[in-house]
Amino acid sequence: MELGKKKLELASKGIGIAAITYDKPELLAEFAARKGVNYPLLGDSDSRMIRAFGILNDNFPPDHEWYGVPFPGTYLVDERGVVVAKYFEEDHRERFTTSGVLVKELGIGLDGRSTEVETAHLKLRYYASDETVRPGNRVTLVMELGLKARMHVYAPGVKGYKPIEWRIKNSTGWLLHEVSLPNSKMLHLPAIGETVPVYEGRFRITRDLTVGQAGEVRPLLAPDGTLQIEDSFYYQACDDRICYSPQTVPIRWLFRYANHDGQRSPVPLRKGAK
Repeated sequence: MELGKKKLELASKGIGIAAITYDKPELLAEFAARKGVNYPLLGDSDSRMIRAFGILNDNFPPDHEWYGVPFPGTYLVDERGVVVAKYFEEDHRERFTTSGVLVKELGIGLDGRSTEVETAHLKLRYYASDETVRPGNRVTLVMELGLKARMHVYAPGVKGYKPIEWRIKNSTGWLLHEVSLPNSKMLHLPAIGETVPVYEGRFRITRDLTVGQAGEVRPLLAPDGTLQIEDSFYYQACDDRICYSPQTVPIRWLFRYANHDGQRSPVPLRKGAK
């Protein structure tokens, strides 16, 4: 359903979409009609393709009603039918959002809302892959930085200088993943005879965040039902003459929170129904 809202936008970029489940075609047809799904839903009711791809969720025993489901995930396939990327989770309650995958792989942000901050040394634009989150969603947070002329900041791992830091607190309501950084540049500092890893010009850093389950998130929601997460970007900028005082840029992520759709299809269409 997340994809259906952006079908035309994705098509304009040459991206087609489809989903595959272990459900019967009749159930998929009912679901598509009820939810207004406008892209192909493929039924693999005997899980033959699921097994062929090695993604059968073996956390459920053969006598379980959900036996046959795949691990939740997304494949990116090129025009030749070759899988170029895949994103999967082991817990069926957690999954990468499609928007997060597209942001990471293709740099495509589907929601469009962003915030810009400017300091004396840089411009920072930040946004999340998704505006609405649900329990178990793994979303991507993005910071795009543009350093001003002759400025540089230090990359993590530098010795004797203050590197950039993405400072965000863990919580019972979400799980933080590692920061993804671009390759740094080795810069020689003639005045002191040192070579250090730095970032110059424009670069982007990302970080995934997995939203907790409903009972973990609800106590953290604001009165209007939104989930707000406060963090900051820390850096020390230098130019070719001077290093400036370290700076902390406050950042605020705001998400709409929604529960998963709990409506089930009619009993005769469900798996195992006679």
